[in-house]
Amino acid sequence: MDLPGIYSLSPYTLEEVVARNYLINDRPDAILNIVDGTNIERNLYLSTQLMELGIPVIMAVNMMDLVKKSGDQIHIDKLSKKLGCEVVEISALKGTGITAAAEKAIEAAKQKAAAPVHEFSKEAEDIIRKAEEKLGSDIPEEQKRFFAIKLLEKDDKIAEQMKQKADVSAEIKEMEDEFDDDTESIITNERYVYISSIIGECITKNGKKALSTSDKIDRIVTNRWLALPIFAVVMWVVYYVSVTTVGSILTDWTNDTLFGEWIIPAAQSFFENIGCADWLTGLIVDGIISGVGAVLGFVPQMLVLFIFLAFLESCGYMARVAFIMDRIFRKFGLPVNLSSRC
Repeated sequence: MDLPGIYSLSPYTLEEVVARNYLINDRPDAILNIVDGTNIERNLYLSTQLMELGIPVIMAVNMMDLVKKSGDQIHIDKLSKKLGCEVVEISALKGTGITAAAEKAIEAAKQKAAAPVHEFSKEAEDIIRKAEEKLGSDIPEEQKRFFAIKLLEKDDKIAEQMKQKADVSAEIKEMEDEFDDDTESIITNERYVYISSIIGECITKNGKKALSTSDKIDRIVTNRWLALPIFAVVMWVVYYVSVTTVGSILTDWTNDTLFGEWIIPAAQSFFENIGCADWLTGLIVDGIISGVGAVLGFVPQMLVLFIFLAFLESCGYMARVAFIMDRIFRKFGLPVNLSSRC
């Protein structure tokens, strides 16, 4: 079964829900996990979740030709040892390593040996074990860790799939009190701490490689101290130009010239020439046309505003804003996708 490309097993997108439901309910014999070698840290997040499902996993590191071209080096043997699963190199572009990856997946499916599960910090693991103990017999033993973590993350969709409901509210409170954060952020941080320990030992970066323009910009616009002031300045400029300068000029022209000097006088003259009753002329000209004109007068300002927002979205700044605003929004229980929309 070829599942859609995803970055996590959290139920934020339809693709993630479809992939997760298949893996949990249909339980394939093995998982061939294809990761992007040029951005392996982000892809390892999903890998840690897959290994919690109790299903044999084969990791195929794609785009290895680009990794080598950049001067970086991924130590496949060390990565395999650290993760506890078979890791192979592939290049979809050149067609290399694909057959070997498929053969490894078939072999893993026959052996039915799941990868050993990684561990987080002692404090987190103790709470996860308590949550596991509350799960009923309807959850397979090898999946209990995955379900316990998802319940701690307050994943409502995973709770709906359980026949016997488990109350882990005490464990959630204990974890949030211990780490002073919401449980989803805590688990996410624990995963990346584990991933960082792997990256440090298994990947050698090209020290001479210069930062790209995007990386340099990221260092500034996502800086811990500068990010919010920069965001405030950008939004002020956007609204100032949209409402006060360019937008105001276009709005004034729409109200005063387009409707005030052209459309309304023309309509007034037209109805007077055809002998229309004064009350009907007033209703149409002063009521309907003037009312529509008052509303349409705001369109130029909104048009300029949305052009700016579309530009910020296309250049990637809004995605960075969602990143820097996520921690603040989570304090109010709001997800990151809402952070991006706001």
